Amino acid sequence: MRLRFGYFLAPFHPAGQNPTALMERDLRFVEHVDNLGFDEFWFGEHHSAGSEIYASPEIMIAAAASRAPRIKLGTGVTSLAYHNPLWAADRIMQLDHLTRGRVIFGLGPGSLPTDSMMIGLDPIACRELMQENVDIVVRLLNGEVVNAKTRTHELIDAQLQLAPYNENGIPITVAAVASPTGPRLAGTHGLGLLSIGATLSADGFDALAHHWGIMEERAEAHGKTVDRKDWSLVGLFHLAETEDEARRQVRYGIEQWFDYFKHVAAFPQMGVQGDHIDEMIDFVKDNGIGVIGTAEQAREQVQRLWDQSGGFGSMLQMGHDWASPADTWRSAQIFAERVMPHFQGQSQPTLNAAARARVVHDGYAAKQEAAVEHMTKKYEAELAAKA
Repeated sequence: MRLRFGYFLAPFHPAGQNPTALMERDLRFVEHVDNLGFDEFWFGEHHSAGSEIYASPEIMIAAAASRAPRIKLGTGVTSLAYHNPLWAADRIMQLDHLTRGRVIFGLGPGSLPTDSMMIGLDPIACRELMQENVDIVVRLLNGEVVNAKTRTHELIDAQLQLAPYNENGIPITVAAVASPTGPRLAGTHGLGLLSIGATLSADGFDALAHHWGIMEERAEAHGKTVDRKDWSLVGLFHLAETEDEARRQVRYGIEQWFDYFKHVAAFPQMGVQGDHIDEMIDFVKDNGIGVIGTAEQAREQVQRLWDQSGGFGSMLQMGHDWASPADTWRSAQIFAERVMPHFQGQSQPTLNAAARARVVHDGYAAKQEAAVEHMTKKYEAELAAKA
């Protein structure tokens, strides 16, 4: 299975910066990774706390689609509990056509309580609504007529007026951190899984294989099938030529990222630790939650996740602003050139070709020298004959 690679931008940008410039920078980054050959780019939805500034992943996808013509674009994720499920399905259907079938519909309950509490929903209510609304969205996107009543909306003979752009429909993915809620829901409906907590903690890492087991059990119980190619993992990476250089580069912004998840975002699954920059960098490395280092270390991390999980379809890098924009762009380039080919079947053929040439190098070099000597003598003979 060809492993896909991409980026997942919640996003994180330190509060106080120009949001217009940040959105433009992110859209240019989508163009950059599209040109580098990345497969996917996901945008989040948040409404508070000042750093995760996209209110609508759908709008970001529409803006990115015209700039990046090849890459697939996902909602990472649409906070389905916040929305009328009919309008959420209708918007993604329109976006499916605007992107010519490149959209991925990522769904979640919403991660920030500072978002949901503004509309009178606590985290428990969001998760319960999420389960109800996923069922409704799946049926609507399958072309069904839906009558349903939830605690926030009522649908009466609801149906969509468009069919999907592709005959296989719109891929739907459910977010998960460490609990079994996401895998259960994905398995019940035969959907994809987005493991945002794949490397965020020891519990998240250890839960990977367990999550897939839950998906398969639920899928079998409901007569559905699930495929590992529809499983996406989200992890943390920043690469440079050397580990020392990578550590130096992330001093630019890693402290602000840690502060956000320790003191601003009420998101305990992001249990980061460290009071000083070096402690923060060591925490990322020592706990295996990310890579601040080289392409070789990144390859080892992806392989580690593959082995632990039993295989998956997509490896997404979480956007974090640890390094400057220029160093972040270079990190993406290193990843595309030296990590992705290793898992996409492109590295080994060139290595094999180089090895074959190395074996015959001395003999063929001698033949080349003999050919040059032969032609030189032939030319000298021609000159002598003319004289």
